[in-house]
Amino acid sequence: MESVFDRLLTFGPSVFVVKAIIAAIIGDVLLVASILTRRAYRKRYFRKHDERVLWMHQNWNALISGEISYEAWRMNSFDRRIVEQVVLDRFEAADPQESARLLSFLRDSGLVEKRIFEARNHRGWRRWRALVALGRTRAPEGVPALSEALRDRKLENRQAALRGLGQMGSPKAGEEILAWIVEAGPRVASLPVQNALINCSRECPQILVPYLQQAEGPVREVLARVMAEVATPSLEGDLIGLAQDELPELRAAAARAMSSAQPDHAVEVLADLSRDSVWFVRLRAVVALGKLHNALATPMILQTLTDANRLVRMRAGEALVAQPGEMAPIFAQVISKHDRYGLYAYLAALENAGLRRNLETELQLDRSRKESERVKLLQILTDGKLSDVSVAPVVIEKAQPVVRG
Repeated sequence: MESVFDRLLTFGPSVFVVKAIIAAIIGDVLLVASILTRRAYRKRYFRKHDERVLWMHQNWNALISGEISYEAWRMNSFDRRIVEQVVLDRFEAADPQESARLLSFLRDSGLVEKRIFEARNHRGWRRWRALVALGRTRAPEGVPALSEALRDRKLENRQAALRGLGQMGSPKAGEEILAWIVEAGPRVASLPVQNALINCSRECPQILVPYLQQAEGPVREVLARVMAEVATPSLEGDLIGLAQDELPELRAAAARAMSSAQPDHAVEVLADLSRDSVWFVRLRAVVALGKLHNALATPMILQTLTDANRLVRMRAGEALVAQPGEMAPIFAQVISKHDRYGLYAYLAALENAGLRRNLETELQLDRSRKESERVKLLQILTDGKLSDVSVAPVVIEKAQPVVRG
C-alpha cells in the first residue's frame, strides 16, 4: 500500500511546494500553541501573584510583627520575592518611625543578610538585582558590600552600587563614594555621582572638605558642584577659598553655594565674582546676589546690568526685579546707566514677573520727584526707549547688614 509521501512523488517538482505548505501549517500551529500556552501561564502567574499580595496586605501587621512565622513564607521563593518587593515599595513613602519598623523586619527575617550574601557572591544580573535591592533597604550594614561593588569591573554593577549608596543617604555611604572617586577617578557618569553625593552629604557637608582639597581635575569639579548644593554657613571659610580658585568651574560653584549658605561675607565675595573674567562665573554670581534678597547687593547687581554677556544682563534684570523695597528708585538707577540693553533686560524681567503695572502705579504716586521727571520715567517705561533727557536717580539707601546670632 502506497504511503502519502509516495503519492506526493507522483506530482513531480510541485511536491516541494506541498511540503513547504505543510511545514508552514505545522509551524503556525506550534506558534499559536506556544502563544496560548504562554498566555495561560502568565494568567495563572498573575492571578496567583494578586492573591498572595492581597493576603499579605490583609495580614500585614501580623506579617511585619512576626506573628506569622517567617518560615511560612521565607522558604518559598515566590512569596519571599513578593514580601521583599512590598516592603521596599513601602520604604519610599514611609516616615522615620515606619522606616525603622520595616528595617527591623528585614533584619529579623534575614532578608538583609541574604541580599548582602548575593551582592558579594552572585554574578551577572543576579548580582545587579541584589545590589539594587540592598540599596533600597537603606540598611547601614549593607554599605561595605556596596562599597566593594563600586570597584567591580562591570559598569552596570558599579552603577547599581552607586545608586544603592546614594539611597542610603548617610555620611558613611558618602565617605565610601568619596574615597572611591578620589582613588579611582570618575568611572561612571558624573551626574549619578553628583546626585548620590548630594543625598549622602546633605546632613554633614563637612565630609566633602578634605576630599575636595586633595582631588584634581573633573573629580574636583564634581565635588565643588556637590558642595554648592549642600553648603551651610559653617563652610564659609572653605567657600571663600573656593571663590579664589584658579578653575572657573569652582569659582562658579562657590558663587552658587553662597546663595544657599548665605555666610556673613556673601555680598562682598559675590561682588568680586560678579567682575570675574569668565562669563558663567559672573552669571552664577548675579543669580546668587538676587537670591540673597539683600539691599546691600543692589548696587552690585546694577553694575552687572551693563555686562557684555546677554545672559548675565537677563539674570541681572531678574535679580533687580526681585530685590526688596520700592521699584521706582531702582528703575531710576537703571535709566541712569544709559545702557539700552540693560534697560531692555530689566523691562523684560519686569514683564515676565507681572510687575509692570505695580511700577507704573508707584511712579504715578511718587511725590519725591518733579512732575516732568515722573512723566519722563513713565514714558520710558511705556516706550522702552532712552532719551537724551537726564533723569536724576534717587539714592538707594543701604540696608544695615544682618547680624547673625
